[in-house]
Amino acid sequence: MARVYNFSAGPSMLPESVLKTAADEMLDYHGSGQSVLEMSHRSAVFDKIIKDAEALLREIMNIPDNYKVLFLQGGGSTQFAMVALNLMNKNNKADYIITGQWAKKAYQEAVRYGDAKAVASSEDKTYSYIPKTDRSMFRDDADYVYICMNNTIYGTVYHELPDTGDIPLVADISSCILSEPIDVSKFGLLFAGAQKNVSGAGVTIVIVREDLIGNAMDITPTMLNYKTHADKDSLFNTPPCYSIYVAKLVFEWIKNEIGGLDKMKELNEKKAKLLYDFLDNSKLFKGTVVAEDRSLMNVPFVTGDKDLDAKFVKEATENGLVNIKGHRSVGGMRASIYNAMPYEGVEKLVEFMKKFEAENK
Repeated sequence: MARVYNFSAGPSMLPESVLKTAADEMLDYHGSGQSVLEMSHRSAVFDKIIKDAEALLREIMNIPDNYKVLFLQGGGSTQFAMVALNLMNKNNKADYIITGQWAKKAYQEAVRYGDAKAVASSEDKTYSYIPKTDRSMFRDDADYVYICMNNTIYGTVYHELPDTGDIPLVADISSCILSEPIDVSKFGLLFAGAQKNVSGAGVTIVIVREDLIGNAMDITPTMLNYKTHADKDSLFNTPPCYSIYVAKLVFEWIKNEIGGLDKMKELNEKKAKLLYDFLDNSKLFKGTVVAEDRSLMNVPFVTGDKDLDAKFVKEATENGLVNIKGHRSVGGMRASIYNAMPYEGVEKLVEFMKKFEAENK
């Protein structure tokens, strides 16, 4: 059976070599006589898996020694509460930049626990741009400033980080983690659900500066306290073992097959350029994001006709280009071209779009 090109925003494609390795090791991981799905998280075999995964991620992302790497459960959405409960703890204030649905949900969660303020938003234009900010817009006594780095639904990304001075910057990087180099030292905390660029659903990666751990609000549940997991090296309870194992395979793929994040960025830029160049010259299709804020990972586009959009999605699916329907809040189409999407997949998409345009003038 031929594999399709999966343009889903998540769960997304995984590298074929990773899937083949996982399949080969399904019944017997490295001579242990068991699958990673079956083994104890307290075993020496799994302890090596999780330690190797952390070491690889630290190497690939160049994570400084004064940051903890945590492998947690609950998805990115659980981090909306965890960030507030753990970090909004000195002045009980936090500033949020609202660039899409996920940033808005994070803000709404933070409001439950303190004085969260939306200092800027791009909701006025359906989140089609990143609002400009400067240092004066943030409260001096804010405990942190929160952004969603790449906005999956709307196809925008921060190419330049907001200037927050000494205020810790927190970023949801779920849909752009490992797509290009990132200076971890510019952030107080980063988090990412794994099901876009890292692994299958189930594990959430948190990279948090050590001085921000250990001052959670008194009401914080034990499982939502970063210190709980930092003190036990992500093994306080049974972690999502298999998703962590797949993440390790993906980290190995990036390091050994791709050649690191600089090379990964080059490949992603090449894929995105192919699609954006077509959209910019098409008479039928149009991108929905201002050019300066375009994402390398998520590319929304429309024809301007809902019936034609629906026809395109149907015919694309029939041609092995699946999960290309846009989010209901935007409509149209969205091509998520994460790390594992090969260049050939974007070529196939553009070829089909050219054919569709010619047939639907």
